[in-house]
Amino acid sequence: MTYDVAIIGGGVNGTGIARDCAMRGLKVILLEKRDIASGASGASSGMIHGGLRYLMNDLETTRRACLDSGYIQKICPHLLFRIPFIMPIPKKKMKFYMELVETYLEAYDSFAPLKRGKPHIRLTPEDVRKIEPGVTPDIHGGIMFDEWGIDGHRLCFLNALSAQEHGAEVRTHTEVIEFLRGQSEKEVIGVRVKDAFTGSTEEIRARIVMNAGGSWLSKVAQKAGVEVKIRPGKGIHLVLDRKLSHIGVMATAIDGRSIFVIPHENVSLIGTTDDDYYGDLDTLSATEDEVEYLLEGTERALPDIRKARIVTTTVGIRSTLYEYGKYEDDLTREHRIYDHESEHGLRGLMTIAGGKLASYRLMSEEATDMICAKLGLKKSCRTHLEPLPGSEEQVDIHSLAQEYRIHPYAMSRLVYRHGCRARSILELTKDHPSWRSLICSCEPVMEAELRWCIREEWARCLEDIRRRTRLGFGPCQGMACAGKAAMILADELGLSPEQAREGLRKFLALGRRERAPILRGDQMAQEELLHAIYPLPLLGGG
Repeated sequence: MTYDVAIIGGGVNGTGIARDCAMRGLKVILLEKRDIASGASGASSGMIHGGLRYLMNDLETTRRACLDSGYIQKICPHLLFRIPFIMPIPKKKMKFYMELVETYLEAYDSFAPLKRGKPHIRLTPEDVRKIEPGVTPDIHGGIMFDEWGIDGHRLCFLNALSAQEHGAEVRTHTEVIEFLRGQSEKEVIGVRVKDAFTGSTEEIRARIVMNAGGSWLSKVAQKAGVEVKIRPGKGIHLVLDRKLSHIGVMATAIDGRSIFVIPHENVSLIGTTDDDYYGDLDTLSATEDEVEYLLEGTERALPDIRKARIVTTTVGIRSTLYEYGKYEDDLTREHRIYDHESEHGLRGLMTIAGGKLASYRLMSEEATDMICAKLGLKKSCRTHLEPLPGSEEQVDIHSLAQEYRIHPYAMSRLVYRHGCRARSILELTKDHPSWRSLICSCEPVMEAELRWCIREEWARCLEDIRRRTRLGFGPCQGMACAGKAAMILADELGLSPEQAREGLRKFLALGRRERAPILRGDQMAQEELLHAIYPLPLLGGG
């Protein structure tokens, strides 16, 4: 089968481009070697923000991010939540530092209307302590401003789902192993792919191949015989077992970088690092040094932060545009779209690199404009006007909870992830009342949602389910839910007991790798309990 566009990569750029192309009437196939949002898009800080840190040297990035934030809020309001921030100003800062920061925030305020943000507020030390008692008393005052949070995994899934509903084909766990050539080596006419589960290969032909591989994009380009250099940057987050507060707190790391603690859904995140990365992109893990770097910087603003329980870490690699000689944090968050026909004489291949989550829709629009121009299609973008799946209408959570006899909190989490389409999941419980039961109490996640994600959202393993529902992401880290979820997955996909056990082993082993650098105190005790429930042979030993 021949497509107009084959898109490599299921991150926010790939899914955003797939949606835009499909909405404009192109025949699209999206190919992802692992799973939707399994790279940096899912491991990001989960903020559709303007980028306060880029205001000084990267004004256009800030403007575009604020503009797109406003559009994203309109097309998926159920997935957005406001995060108020406090920036404590230490007493040791120079006399007029507060005034300098206020002047900086006044410039940022000029972009606030684009993202429905509130103007900053100057706070006295007493104001800061009243709003967030955990902040150190050794401050001159503080500044309060706001940003928007989002679930990066769900944002990508909804874009992919929208693309599919507009005629696109979506394939996960499908790796591009080779580019197909036309009559000349200077022409790409498609790709050969391999299914990670079956091992089968297939040739897919397309008029344009778009490389949206994120941190893997250089390797993808190499397979086509062209060089696209990026500056991969590793970023980690520490995940706490609960919301410490409804307020985000800014802090300063030992090297002067801005870091933060933010409430995010039903946990808190501490982040983030930014370090050049040269290792294996497929076996990422945080280090104890990175964990200590974040804790040391955070405790200067929140002295009791080490009393909080860290349950896991997240790790992602930014596909930052290549620049030599710059400090990592000073690298631009702008993006670039490569037309390899004009740049390398290779017809049929394009690449998108760089950018940030908050401006994904604008980047996708620009890339799709270029694709359409090459294919001779004149159709305008509508991704800023048409809602993403689930945002077609508002939902009354309490009435829905009463109708289906489900706890309002469990219902609120279901509606957060699926919007008005939560009703389709709830309808499954009419014929199967037992599917109302909670498989994961930490999140919480119902059995009906698990089965829906397997049937309708391309989930093929437990890691896929976690990305769609956050199952096993909370305090128990899969101890109470992984086994039950594995049985449901096996039932839906017709897996053998051996296949189900192997899938469970991989899921638990991945979680152990993510937790390894934070195993101390209560979390060490939790890990020992998990090992007692799921013996070491099942986890692969070690």
